[in-house]
Amino acid sequence: MNDPKALERKLTAEILERVREIARLRREAEPEFVPGRTPVRYAGRVYGEEEMANLAESAIEFWLTSGRWHRRLEEGLAEWYGVPHARLVNSGSSANLVALAALTSHLVGERRLSPGDEVITVAAGFPTTVTPIVQLGMVPVFVDVSLPTYNLDASRLEAARSSRTRAVVVAHTLGNPFDLDAVTAFCRKHGLWLVEDNCDAAGSRYRGRKTGTFGDLATLSFYPPHHMTTGEGGAVLCQDDVLQRAVESFRDWGRDCWCASGVDNTCKRRFDWQLGDLPRGYDHKYVYSHLGFNLKMTDLQAAVGVAQLARLDGFVKSRRENWAFFREALADLADVLVLPEATAGSEPSWFGFLLAVREGAPFTRDDMVRQLEAKKIQTRMLFAGNLVRQPALTDLAREAAAAGRPAPFRVAGGLEATDVVMSRAFWVGVYPGLTAPMREHVVRTIREVARARR
Repeated sequence: MNDPKALERKLTAEILERVREIARLRREAEPEFVPGRTPVRYAGRVYGEEEMANLAESAIEFWLTSGRWHRRLEEGLAEWYGVPHARLVNSGSSANLVALAALTSHLVGERRLSPGDEVITVAAGFPTTVTPIVQLGMVPVFVDVSLPTYNLDASRLEAARSSRTRAVVVAHTLGNPFDLDAVTAFCRKHGLWLVEDNCDAAGSRYRGRKTGTFGDLATLSFYPPHHMTTGEGGAVLCQDDVLQRAVESFRDWGRDCWCASGVDNTCKRRFDWQLGDLPRGYDHKYVYSHLGFNLKMTDLQAAVGVAQLARLDGFVKSRRENWAFFREALADLADVLVLPEATAGSEPSWFGFLLAVREGAPFTRDDMVRQLEAKKIQTRMLFAGNLVRQPALTDLAREAAAAGRPAPFRVAGGLEATDVVMSRAFWVGVYPGLTAPMREHVVRTIREVARARR
């Protein structure tokens, strides 16, 4: 064969078929589940031929930064969520950072966030929902959660607001939507920004509408435990063009130029701009209107994401089925365990099955967790438990007090339910990789502990 391009296509096809064959062999070689010996993971990647073939094809193309797979995944995510824009980043944590940074942009006008502004959030959750608030010089205001939804207690919002409040940033806890009616109404009434941390809630619905579409911005994570994965990765969902430009600029070094990677002169004015105190005609590709970051996803990761997105509806269905199995099988333990409940009007796409040991139960959370882990069943806490008790924030508070500076955060009312989460709650997985024998093993072990201690 004398045509190099034709030969390359032939070799590529052969390589991709071999990769698919490897994926099939791996699936066939999966060991039989043995209770107490085979791990029951709380989460994990679920993948097959398409993910591996896409990854191999992207590697052969060798476009190592953002390229065609990147564009396909952004377009696919925007379509799946029904929003104007989706912008990929390198993690869900980066998505939260970029989303909040975008709200500090001059592009949003008088509503831009500034250091010292207050942002309402919760302490019972993952730290990087809150971290960007502190990193960008703002003040998190912590509101308690309510059980059994484990979400923000919306009845406390008005009491938490001050003259400095500018935004609400909150997550849908383990896929369970927070009270979006109350929160969006509160934000509209007071002219506040709303950022939905949707990292644990892909496919959740509230009043029939997907979460991630209610806020001004929403964030996604594609870390392996999440609903779909690109390994490391995440995205920001944007509701309008201005926010999209701000998100993209902060993600891409803070540049003013919006050309895609490897593309020049999209604006047709590359050498005609006059911005800042730069000389007229300074190359627009090197003009920076924000102090930004480099948080892009690679094409290799996006190629995996394209295949994962095609599976996402099925993943959501499996998660709901697994959660429903646990809820029914453990219903008669409600006297000793607080069983999770979906928020009224919602249809969650669950990230985990969250339980809290009731006060006065004849066993503790630690008793239950140790027994589950001894039987090779992975458990997890509700992330940070109570963030204001974590050393990252207690150290900041002590340093601020010693220096006579304002406190780095504020607590609105008590955090009694948050402390319950910290001391008595844990969760087990509902991810699509669970099999029926695994689920039965989890239920059997939980019931054994509850019965033995009764």
